[in-house]
Amino acid sequence: MATVLITGGTGMIGSRLTTMLLERGHAVVHLERSKKNSGVKTRLWDINAGTIDADALAGIDAIIHLAGANIGERRWTSQRKKEILDSRINSTQLLHGELGKAHHQVKTFICASAVGYYGGDSGDIIKGEGDHAGHDFLADVSRMWEEAASEISELGIRVVRIRTGVVLSPSGGALEPMAKQARLGFAAPLGSGNQYMSWIHIDDHCSVLIHAIENDSIHGPYNSVAPHPVTNQEFTRALTRVLRKPMFMPNVPGFVLKIVLGEMSLLVLGGCKVSSEKLSATGFRFKYPDLDKALKDVLSV
Repeated sequence: MATVLITGGTGMIGSRLTTMLLERGHAVVHLERSKKNSGVKTRLWDINAGTIDADALAGIDAIIHLAGANIGERRWTSQRKKEILDSRINSTQLLHGELGKAHHQVKTFICASAVGYYGGDSGDIIKGEGDHAGHDFLADVSRMWEEAASEISELGIRVVRIRTGVVLSPSGGALEPMAKQARLGFAAPLGSGNQYMSWIHIDDHCSVLIHAIENDSIHGPYNSVAPHPVTNQEFTRALTRVLRKPMFMPNVPGFVLKIVLGEMSLLVLGGCKVSSEKLSATGFRFKYPDLDKALKDVLSV
């Protein structure tokens, strides 16, 4: 069993991942900005100051790097875009600097990324790990974050880059506001509704991260998405079907969302149809490959 250091370990994904790692017999340590009552050991760092506990990597076998400013928290002003990018690049470079020192036993570095790597809207084209990065803000952030992580492989450490889709969770994330609207009877497709959503149940996503730790043959980029992406309209219909609510509202016009959200409207008006075939070829099996089953579990219905 491994001792795993998680950055962002108290967030939505990190919290569930911690539980699942412990259930499998792994040991977990969190790397955080401040001490928190997370139930596991916590070591500290300050990304802005470029400091990290001297013993941050002591006894660590693998790192899962999830930390980064929330892309959907507020409008993408120039300052906010800089915060989103810097939080990912600077934190990765800080870890790189520590890993460049001699006294540690880290063999694996797993870095979060996003299917936004492929660009804001690829239409019906299925994207795989061999495809080039897109040319919008999210694609640039994902590409530069992955490039910073890839440099760690030069230290003889196995690096895995996990491109994550829309994570369905009972404790936050993109699903929470959508389910709230649906329960009130106000669910509606966004924009054309034809943009693809490459989704994954949080337990499957955490299992992907654990799978990457436990399989030394895995390296490079992998898409963490369920096998069957759906359009925004299909997702909305599935959500209302599972919640047994009507869907009679007209589509929310794209121009309205652009006015309200600005450039951040890319998060809801864009989309990407992403393949999980490379992941499946490693022997990974999804517990929730079906959207209705995933939604029923997450929403406890």
